[in-house]
Amino acid sequence: MKINEIRGGMKKEVTINNLSDLTGAAKELLNIDSDSKIFAFFGEMGAGKTTFIKAICKELDVKDEVSSPTFAIINEYLANNSEPVYHFDFYRIKDEREALDIGLEEYLYSENYCFIEWPEKILNLLPENFIKVNITVEGEKRLISLK
Repeated sequence: MKINEIRGGMKKEVTINNLSDLTGAAKELLNIDSDSKIFAFFGEMGAGKTTFIKAICKELDVKDEVSSPTFAIINEYLANNSEPVYHFDFYRIKDEREALDIGLEEYLYSENYCFIEWPEKILNLLPENFIKVNITVEGEKRLISLK
């Protein structure tokens, strides 16, 4: 794993060479200097968004099985400290109204961790201070940019 900090820690780039690097990348994400717990994961299909979220949840000591909420839209997990962790997948929604109908705003302003896959479908609904996580596929490697 290779980490680059850009602009005084405002942006980090983490290169993932193999799955064993995910733990360190998850720690980097959770230690990012921000008051936001809302993480929006951008990346093509198969880039590793769900796999990375699983690693992050492991670092949060989530005991539940972490899986993609592709059909359910949202999964709720409990961390060991009994705090809920929310995992969204908006790939299948047709418009922002669907996200509002499930109560998205309540989740976003709950002060709990929110991990969002396919956030491009709901960008207008996200608060300004969300953390953008961009995953780029480079052969067998993944480049994860946090800002």
